[in-house]
Amino acid sequence: MPAGLVLYTAATPNGHKVSVFLEELKAAYGLQYDVERIDISKNTQKEPWFIKLNPNGRIPVLVDRNRNNFPVFESAAILLYLQHHYDKENKFAFDKDSDPDNWSEMIQWIFFAHGGVGPMQGQANHFNKYAPEDIPYGKKRYTEETKRLYGVLEIRLQDRDYLAGPGRGVYSLADLNVIPWIRFHKIAAIESLDEWPRLKAWVERSVARPGFQAGINVP
Repeated sequence: MPAGLVLYTAATPNGHKVSVFLEELKAAYGLQYDVERIDISKNTQKEPWFIKLNPNGRIPVLVDRNRNNFPVFESAAILLYLQHHYDKENKFAFDKDSDPDNWSEMIQWIFFAHGGVGPMQGQANHFNKYAPEDIPYGKKRYTEETKRLYGVLEIRLQDRDYLAGPGRGVYSLADLNVIPWIRFHKIAAIESLDEWPRLKAWVERSVARPGFQAGINVP
């Protein structure tokens, strides 16, 4: 019998955001989902059937069979959707009514990553590894901006273990929304995370979680 959720994805940072969270939900609640691997090298995500799910023609896309085949695109939006509907005990987030400040902090860091780290490191990855010609300005601009954003995270983690939550913070969507990008730092010509020791420890701590390990092996 098909699972209630189906994830259309590929082995990219944005794809891993969602597969990691789905694996965390599986471990916490027993949530089951199906996976359809999208071959982005063949532009499968540009085919008409996929464009009906996401007009932007990008992975990942989640289809919720439990809710009349409702489609959700944009990785951060998928995380928030899954949390709203399937994390009923708020194990990976905060109640926006009873804990509005921590919920807001989580959202702020999600938006920071979605508007900053992802786009900037994505460009750094492109110019350093995939561009058909060598463009030193593009390499320098986006790699340096990625480093600056890592520095912002380092500041936040100065006396914290995680980005959001009380005290030293708790593991939440704020963390798993950005760490899948940082894992690919070498593609952005950032050979080591040693320059940001707190960030490095945070990444290692989070990636060691069984759910995270399972999620980065999907698809």
